[in-house]
Amino acid sequence: MTEAQVVIRSALGLHARPAGELVTACRGFASRIRVACGAKEADGRSIVSLLGLGVQSGATVIIRADGADEAAAVAALQQLLAGWE
Repeated sequence: MTEAQVVIRSALGLHARPAGELVTACRGFASRIRVACGAKEADGRSIVSLLGLGVQSGATVIIRADGADEAAAVAALQQLLAGWE
């Protein structure tokens, strides 16, 4: 399992549009991808699950991937999340 932490810098947090982008990116990898914020964890391929995290601006999320392409998945998703302003 590979994981990384990312601080969400978007003023709106993880709302519908970036969550949709995240889901699309996750679907490009074979690995099982989970996103955690605080005590909650979500499936990276489910927009409803991601929105249920209630991620606000300034929150730290943890991306976890387990599978054949886990390192590439975490690196790509970390870059995607860090790029939201």
